[in-house]
Amino acid sequence: MLKNVLIIFALCSLFINSTFGGTLSGRVNFDGKSPKKRSLKMDADPVCGSSHKEPVYKQDFIINEAGYLKNVMVYLKDVKYEGKTPETKAVLDQNGCMYSPHILGMFKGQELLIKNSDATLHNIHGLPTINSGFNFAMPKVVKEKAIKIVKPEHAIKIKCDVHSWMKAYVSVFDHPYFSVTNDSGYYQIDNIPPGTYEVIAWQEKFKDKTLNSSVTIGDGETNNDFTFVRKEKKK
Repeated sequence: MLKNVLIIFALCSLFINSTFGGTLSGRVNFDGKSPKKRSLKMDADPVCGSSHKEPVYKQDFIINEAGYLKNVMVYLKDVKYEGKTPETKAVLDQNGCMYSPHILGMFKGQELLIKNSDATLHNIHGLPTINSGFNFAMPKVVKEKAIKIVKPEHAIKIKCDVHSWMKAYVSVFDHPYFSVTNDSGYYQIDNIPPGTYEVIAWQEKFKDKTLNSSVTIGDGETNNDFTFVRKEKKK
């Protein structure tokens, strides 16, 4: 009898945790003249050059035909969270001599698994300002290396000292309420406790001009869009 009661209680708790809490979603677009697409020259390393049949462009500003931006980090600011650190690893891959993903969010203390999917040497050089820096080589025979970043820090730059065009940004949070926009500029953050929050949108080109807004989250879905504006220079 007691066992059955405990099972019912666990199921009810699971139902409550999965039911209550809201979703914040939206899209991020751009207003202004877009920077010109700049192709990357990879021929100095034959492995990199032969990895792509089509031209490869810089990833610091990716916009679709409708004007929506990819790779924008959207997150809640100053949120109290008492949940556990995820047991799964966050993954940053080196594939085709590019970092994938270009913008990554993870939890403090969560393992970051850095992979080398290329048959060439890479050197991973992390440049945090709060956490300890890291700098290590990954020859083509070394396919994985896991590290931990223990303190929250937004937009840690990671570069490859072998291939100068390789750059990525990793943001480390003390809560799970963050998302990166996809190809259509869409983001979604789930299971947010009801309340009013400050929401931040960060884009690499506009790193000194983050967008923010205040939103109130209920049990359903809340929409919040952002627009990055590039003003034309006065002649």
